[in-house]
Amino acid sequence: MGRVTERRRTIRIRDGAVSARPDTLVAEEPLEIRLNGKPLAITMRTPGDDFALAAGFLVSEGVLASAADVQSIVYCAGAKDDGQNTYNVVDVRLAPGVPVPDITLERNVYTTSSCGLCGKASLDAVRTTARFPIADSPPVLVEPELLSALPDRLRAAQQVFDRTGGLHAAALFSESGELLDVREDVGRHNAVDKLVGRALREDALPLSRAILLVSGRASFELAQKAVMAGIPVLAAVSAPSSLAVDLAAEAGLTLVGFLRGPSMNVYAGDERIALHTGV
Repeated sequence: MGRVTERRRTIRIRDGAVSARPDTLVAEEPLEIRLNGKPLAITMRTPGDDFALAAGFLVSEGVLASAADVQSIVYCAGAKDDGQNTYNVVDVRLAPGVPVPDITLERNVYTTSSCGLCGKASLDAVRTTARFPIADSPPVLVEPELLSALPDRLRAAQQVFDRTGGLHAAALFSESGELLDVREDVGRHNAVDKLVGRALREDALPLSRAILLVSGRASFELAQKAVMAGIPVLAAVSAPSSLAVDLAAEAGLTLVGFLRGPSMNVYAGDERIALHTGV
């Protein structure tokens, strides 16, 4: 299950010089997530932390809220003819009494490594299923200078990115800037699911005093995952989407984009940012 990277032969051209050499690439394989034995979703991911990924995915779907909701998470038999386990199928069994959502063919979706659950979620759906309203969380006030320092701390923790250059990353920081956890994956939404799933398995939800930082853009799916985990602050080094901003404003999420050095844009929830300009 340690297939985080793979080696491939490549032809390198540098200043007109041509050479052949192996290159280290990030691994990408499908993971099928089953719920009580029934197929639910397939995502393209970097192998590793698969149980956390599945748990975090189910938190964002409103199925799980605590470690007690899970009876077991196991790998199922893979698809090889010889019966060899591919470790690409995970089954999550709910604890007795936990409601099982209706799983239909329409809901049984394929998830790419870039888009999350495209087109499925809506502002109304997130509002009605969120277990941890951010408005009810303890007050958090973050200095802009603290936010400015977080991307460099995230980059320093990206060990696999240094070897491949092909991974997204997500990290949880405390309100004082302490790095709590970091995950890398070929899909940015998978990296967040791994963080949230690990927190759920440690019975640490809601993450009501945490800052979530993502290495790319802030899509609607990432804002959704932050809201569902009770995270009050989401920051991204790139741009947010319009729907992410709409969701953040409605749910009370602080959304920061273009976090680069001392510069940043605050799109929603500026009451949690310690502004000293009287804006």
